[in-house]
Amino acid sequence: MSRSALETTATAAAPALTGCLQPIDRDALAALSAKGRENPNVVKTLACRTVAEGRFRHLNFIRTLPAYVVDEPPGLLGDDTAPNPSEAALAALGSCLAVGIHANAVAQGITIFKLEIALEGDLNITAVWGTGDLSEKPVGFTDVRARVTLEADRPREELAALIAHSRIWSPVANTFTRPVNLEMGLA
Repeated sequence: MSRSALETTATAAAPALTGCLQPIDRDALAALSAKGRENPNVVKTLACRTVAEGRFRHLNFIRTLPAYVVDEPPGLLGDDTAPNPSEAALAALGSCLAVGIHANAVAQGITIFKLEIALEGDLNITAVWGTGDLSEKPVGFTDVRARVTLEADRPREELAALIAHSRIWSPVANTFTRPVNLEMGLA
């Protein structure tokens, strides 16, 4: 299907304001947005139960979904069966940014033809989870780069504004960039 045919199809069907992505119901998005404006102080608590399966492989249980596996690569003594925790964090960031870009595009009537985000993150792993080099250094990502490939029916400056807005309102991006209280102790 040509791009102009995609644009015509997207225009004819109000909920489908994306050119190649699965459509988001624009009315449902508007209702969800209105609900958030009606009670802006609602806090939702998310939960995950992590179960060590052996070596560095873990099963993570979220809602009623199948287990989400996290492992380590052989260089970090894992079995290389799944992303490691830091890679999973990058995946969460990329997915959250993509959701925000897609939702805001639909809300603004922007038709997306392609959306991809390539992420890279730099971290020093020599502390080996507190068993290696314990000299003073940042633990965790020090730099993360996200490069967005976005093809849509708007000029580049509008797409750049869309991306910037989505970055500001991304829960995972904000988790990466601001301090978060973390309580940890024995059950």
